[in-house]
Amino acid sequence: MGAIANAIAEFAQPLLDATDGSMEDLNSALAVSQVCWNLALLPEDAREESLAKMRLTLDMDDDEFDDFRCSVVLPMIQRHEEMFPQMHGGRSARPSSMEPSRAENSRPVQYILPPSMAARSGKYPGTGRNAPCPCHSGRKYKVCCGR
Repeated sequence: MGAIANAIAEFAQPLLDATDGSMEDLNSALAVSQVCWNLALLPEDAREESLAKMRLTLDMDDDEFDDFRCSVVLPMIQRHEEMFPQMHGGRSARPSSMEPSRAENSRPVQYILPPSMAARSGKYPGTGRNAPCPCHSGRKYKVCCGR
């Protein structure tokens, strides 16, 4: 693999490690890591807007989505900023009000995909064919994740 592929694989590794090893779970973990990668590159206000839109497309109640956001999305955004600081130019992954109160020597974050995400295999149900793809690729859903 090339340097970029290795960096992406290293970034996704915590989510890949949290799977049962099936192709379906691995594909879901890679899809979630891609979404987190793209969210990490957005400015904070656009990131929050994208997360709000994401909430509408996922089959999760408010508590499940908040748990997913705090246990997977935000730690992966922080991981991206730590791994690739040159891509962020001093932006913070989280506003200080969202920072968890953890001691410096606390145990590492455990990434667990919710069952509704693990079973999805990267699809976005309810998305129209000609709508922009929810993965933020900039392409239409039908030519991106809707294939």
